[in-house]
Amino acid sequence: MPLPSFGFSTAGRILFGRGQAEEAAGIAAGHGRRVLLVRGRSVPWVDRLEDQLDAAGCSVIRVAARGEPTVEQVEAAVDRARAEGCDVVVAVGGGTVIDLGKAVAAIAPGRGALMDHLETVGGGRPLEAAPLPFVALPTTAGTGSEVTRNAVIGVPEARRKVSLRDDRMLADVAIVDPALTDHAPASVTFASGLDAVVQVIEPYLSRRANPLTDALCRDAIPRGLRALARLAQAEDATARDEMAYVSLCGGLALANAGLGAVHGLAGVIGGRHDAPHGVICGRLLGPVLSANRGAVANTGGDLARFDAVERWIATELALPSQSGAADLADWLDARGLPRLAQWVPQEADLDAVATDAASASSMAANPVALSPPALIRAIRAAL
Repeated sequence: MPLPSFGFSTAGRILFGRGQAEEAAGIAAGHGRRVLLVRGRSVPWVDRLEDQLDAAGCSVIRVAARGEPTVEQVEAAVDRARAEGCDVVVAVGGGTVIDLGKAVAAIAPGRGALMDHLETVGGGRPLEAAPLPFVALPTTAGTGSEVTRNAVIGVPEARRKVSLRDDRMLADVAIVDPALTDHAPASVTFASGLDAVVQVIEPYLSRRANPLTDALCRDAIPRGLRALARLAQAEDATARDEMAYVSLCGGLALANAGLGAVHGLAGVIGGRHDAPHGVICGRLLGPVLSANRGAVANTGGDLARFDAVERWIATELALPSQSGAADLADWLDARGLPRLAQWVPQEADLDAVATDAASASSMAANPVALSPPALIRAIRAAL
């Protein structure tokens, strides 16, 4: 069978490994002297980076990220970047911190507002100007945001999380140093790890999958499940390294092959009910796998990839049967991951959730079109 045509885009440069974070100050200084540093609150290493930037002759303008970025937070940070004349953005933190930095780097050089460019609920227009140079350092292993071309932004008035998206938003340099994830809280590690695993499973099943994303995902899926199981038991530096690599692979894969119904639903559920993204993804994975498998089987489609994914889940998590999707919920229960009913009430309008999710960009890459009733059944199974 001839190979399909495909493209592959990623960050201008990727550095992976313990100790690579020490390169960040010199790299940032090479892009500009007025550095907008977007940071979370939980990683003391950022203080060291500030000292290194000062020593490199940079002026550091600090922006503290607070939770998941909203339109208001992005616009405030953009105003700061413009007023200070920043010429490079460095983001150090989890996926939400990196998304904030990525959005600021994208919007600051133009003259328009963020809403002019947001998809679905905004104008969806291309960026007016090339983004500022952007350097990303993740401190959690989950989103792969350091190598994606979009930033997820909350729009509270629309009760949605949507993307700012442009090919030029890929980071100039992505530095993935697993040491920055060491000793992260167990709940954060587990939820982030679930997101990382889902983000190598969905591109593998995607209708946009290509040979390069397949190669990344086939290796990363069992590797990620194995690391997740280990980190659910104890702190483990080797498992941290593995999960950071899997998260990076997920970002590379989703940026080039898309995601699927798990993330299509997660953006809507998170926006409406403020549930943690990784928890939503973990709880929806099994029900959505089952829904997709059933829909593909009904059309006479090839189930080989679904068989492989379920086998990996069952084997690496030591589940009692080879039906990974069916047994996954019990495994998550045993490790204390909350059910979505903690955030989504019984009276929630699931019809509206399914309708909104159907228009989400992630849904376009799902291996098969799922009907609203199928999406609602998947949500109910996760409650």
